[in-house]
Amino acid sequence: MGENKHMDDHATLPIGDDRALLSPRQWRRRVALWLGAILVALAAMLFAQGSNYAYELFTRLLAQSRYWPLLVTPIGFALLAWLTTGALRATRGSGIPQVVAALNREDDAPFRERLLSLPVAAGKLALTLFAMLVGASVGREGPSVHVGAGLMVWLAQRFGFRDAQSISRFALAGGAAGIAAAFNTPLAGVMFAIEELAGAFEHRFSGALLTAVMIGGVVSLGLVGDYAYFGKMSTSLPLGESWLAVIATGIVGGLAGGLFARTILFAATGLSGMLGKFRRVTPVGFAATCGLALALIGLASHGAVYGTGYAQAREIISGSHAITPWFGIDKWLANVVSYAAGIPGGIFSPALAVGAGLGANLAPWLPHTDATAVILLGMAAYLAGVTQAPLTSAVISMELTDNHDFVLPIMGACLLGRAFSTLVCRTPVYRAFAQQLVRERESQIATSSTA
Repeated sequence: MGENKHMDDHATLPIGDDRALLSPRQWRRRVALWLGAILVALAAMLFAQGSNYAYELFTRLLAQSRYWPLLVTPIGFALLAWLTTGALRATRGSGIPQVVAALNREDDAPFRERLLSLPVAAGKLALTLFAMLVGASVGREGPSVHVGAGLMVWLAQRFGFRDAQSISRFALAGGAAGIAAAFNTPLAGVMFAIEELAGAFEHRFSGALLTAVMIGGVVSLGLVGDYAYFGKMSTSLPLGESWLAVIATGIVGGLAGGLFARTILFAATGLSGMLGKFRRVTPVGFAATCGLALALIGLASHGAVYGTGYAQAREIISGSHAITPWFGIDKWLANVVSYAAGIPGGIFSPALAVGAGLGANLAPWLPHTDATAVILLGMAAYLAGVTQAPLTSAVISMELTDNHDFVLPIMGACLLGRAFSTLVCRTPVYRAFAQQLVRERESQIATSSTA
């Protein structure tokens, strides 16, 4: 106890204190974090290259015959469901709820180890790549958070940091580094850690904060005009009629995103009747059925719904007419059945693809606004609707497009998207899944204590 107290005293020394600067423990912590960040970034790069290669192999299969997914995808989904029924069960889904749950029960070492162990991190990476190889409509960003947290925790333990508080800090840093490396958006990593993982911002407050920032920017723009503090900035969405696009995309993206979150939560926890019994009794068969549903959607969409959706989103933004007008809805359905199957895979990049499709559908109804602007706003609003994390969604959208002219419109669309999403789904989707994991753990503890 005395040694732990001494170590904690060093850990809480002020940054400006000479003892903090010279503390061996502090320097060991810094080195572990720096090495961990490098390791997470390398893993994210490997993940990105692997996902591209996996999708390329799948597209080669599609080129042979568009009917191959009717066989390959159900078998692949069934195999993934079977592989994740035992020790690798924690690899299912996005991975973000696992990190959130581990942070919420930081004193429960066995629970944390089960969610964030190195085998789970490695399994998450490998199984998500396999999901992409068989055509699943999933992303790698959520899994990158899970892998990043697992790698950082493993490294922290190698450096001797095993107390609950230190492990939580390393997991938080690893998750943030994972999302930053996956999207190549460092500021988004910071926002994600604050808003989604750490829960330091209560969700209503994050909306109030975004509102304050947006109002301040609008007032400044209206009174002083369009100027940049360090240089000239041009904007494609001036105050006025074009801002109808912000309202339209915010409402549509928010409702569609909230409906997606509500649907996958219901599929995971609320299925009843024959379908619910089928999932409980035969999870492998249920996953195969979801795979077959995805293959049928793929046939109807001419193969556009498979994979992360990056390529399709780029084509939509560039004005390509190769993507069907129904892509947004088709991709939405593909994301639902992929996540409902319980296989490993994230929802970030597929959500951006859905948002791009919905934005393209709204663009003809807003003739006074540039179509590309509407598409970008649709991506931001839908992502905010799915995650109910408006700050993270706004920063990701701005950093991905590298267009700071859209700062205020994107903030407005994300704020509206989150607000309208809550009308459909009251609890943010990652928080709801994390709460489910915690409840399952508490139920296990209660059962074992009464046995």
